[in-house]
Amino acid sequence: ITVDQSALLSLKSHITHDPHNFLATNWSTSTSVCSWIGVTCGSRHHRVTALNLSSMDLTGTISSQLGNLSFLAWLDIHQNSFQGSLPIELTNLPRMKYLNFGNNSFNGEIPSWFGCFSKLQRLSLYLNNFIGVIPSTLGNLSKLETLSLGGNQISGRIPNSLFKCKELKFLSLLSNSLEGSIPTEIGNLTLLDTLDLGDNHLKDNLSKFQVLKLRGNKISGRIPNSLIKCKELTFLSFYNNSLDGNVPMEIGNFTL
Repeated sequence: ITVDQSALLSLKSHITHDPHNFLATNWSTSTSVCSWIGVTCGSRHHRVTALNLSSMDLTGTISSQLGNLSFLAWLDIHQNSFQGSLPIELTNLPRMKYLNFGNNSFNGEIPSWFGCFSKLQRLSLYLNNFIGVIPSTLGNLSKLETLSLGGNQISGRIPNSLFKCKELKFLSLLSNSLEGSIPTEIGNLTLLDTLDLGDNHLKDNLSKFQVLKLRGNKISGRIPNSLIKCKELTFLSFYNNSLDGNVPMEIGNFTL
């Protein structure tokens, strides 16, 4: 627990703005780490297992010592103003299942080392300033259920390796600069029920989902009749594309 305290105090020292004094008044060596705001400890070993600093209006960077929280499985800092790059020392967190860095100001490329989190179930990096391509190493995340990368500046094609994540249920890549065709391999994600690829430069190829959002791309031609086979479809968005022709009459067969 001394190691965990040191790691969290290092993170606190990297916070340059704490307008509500959440950490300034609460994260004190006079009290147990396990009682600090946003901190959860395991009942058996009393090590830090979860850290939730979401929506605290914090500004700062991520301390490399955060990688010393070796029992950490849940890290949620979304909706703050953290910036800079993510330290590679986070790879020292083998138990990690949930990572939410959404709605901050992180920059640089999405680290390829995210692929080392073999237990990761959720990765949220939306609304940041990430550039470059989607790392092919994300295909190593065999337990990944949610991937949210929307609202960045990611370019290139959707890597085929991503479709090795057979547990994916939610995939959002909207509002980036992705290009090329939507890979047909996306149909291999049999558990996927929500896909949002809107506001990119993608074209062609559809698959069956419960929620399908393909707005703001370069999809042309007619709405394919094969779409009518998507019996589970409950939400469909095609706006701001280049579709033509008639809406298939069979679309009236949807009953959900």
